[in-house]
Amino acid sequence: MVTNTSGKKKTAIARATISDGEGRVRVNSAPVELAEPELARLKMLEPFRLAEEQREEVDISVDVSGGGTVGQADAVRTAIARGLVQHTNDAELRDAYMEFDRSLLVNDVRQSESKKWGGPGARARYQKSYR
Repeated sequence: MVTNTSGKKKTAIARATISDGEGRVRVNSAPVELAEPELARLKMLEPFRLAEEQREEVDISVDVSGGGTVGQADAVRTAIARGLVQHTNDAELRDAYMEFDRSLLVNDVRQSESKKWGGPGARARYQKSYR
């Protein structure tokens, strides 16, 4: 059985394909163990901390694009967790993820505010001089 899921964080979008296998996890066609920085790698592998026995039963391939390294890591994390819950059809695992951290299963909808005229950013204004 093959399961397709996705995860989003800011402008990063991750699409995960989960199939029966031996525990291989690949992000953009590279083993997740080679992902840098280490903090992002730990974030990507967080769903397996609550579901260690499921890791040896599935192969996961994730394609991620957009955003920065930490945003991509969050998107991958959400896609993997959603895929494991959907693939195993396990309500206990879903409840464990929700109790641990809701963002494992639910996308973070926050986006950065767009820049406006009259300043360098969304809210900041250019300084003015009286002399």
